Amino acid sequence: MITALQPLKSPNAMHDSKTDSPNAAKGRSSEKGKTTGQAKRGRPVGDRETKRKELLSAAIEVIANEGYAGTSMRKVAKQAGHTTGAVTYYFANKEELVSAVAQDLFDHFDATLDHKKEAVDVRGIIKEWLDWTGNEDSSTWLAVFQLLAHARHEPAFANVIKKRYSKFRKALARILVKGQEQGVVRKDIKAELLADQLSAISDGWLMMLPIEPERFKPAKSKALLEAVITLISPL
Repeated sequence: MITALQPLKSPNAMHDSKTDSPNAAKGRSSEKGKTTGQAKRGRPVGDRETKRKELLSAAIEVIANEGYAGTSMRKVAKQAGHTTGAVTYYFANKEELVSAVAQDLFDHFDATLDHKKEAVDVRGIIKEWLDWTGNEDSSTWLAVFQLLAHARHEPAFANVIKKRYSKFRKALARILVKGQEQGVVRKDIKAELLADQLSAISDGWLMMLPIEPERFKPAKSKALLEAVITLISPL
């Protein structure tokens, strides 16, 4: 028996009934992304320097708590309350972020030596440093320890530390030379050696602050300050 022939569908119609073209599917996916509010990558909103400081502070906390090996861009982003994309916008990778943390810490150290007064006030400089260390959370110093440990195994990073520390000691030595010229710093020891001595003392304080915070209460800090002044004062 002859059956009635059904009208044939056009090739395009047959294709449409089964599947979309790759471009059509891609278009639908794009539209779906727009309607579901997917996060877009791009420049973070807000003041760039303020946001960068927030990320560096978050990185210090993570390094202090997790160590260098346990630190990741994701953990820093979570600590700061931002997306990982926001972190990578400012820092290309973990190494760049950690290097920026070290530079930021040394910027704080250098700021204690940034005195424009004509008369050298060594007491004021050391007191400012002690006040700063006393007001900082121990996370800062724990992070410093982690970074120093990392520097032992990473020559490029160690070079950053050595350059910045050398810059700090030279700036301190210049202040001490000026103090010697003004008669407020002893002259029987070269300023470079005094700078090394003061740096070693501060390193010891920095190392023990997170472990024995009770040693650096206001009264004890004042006594330490007076002892240091006595050591470098003219005989």
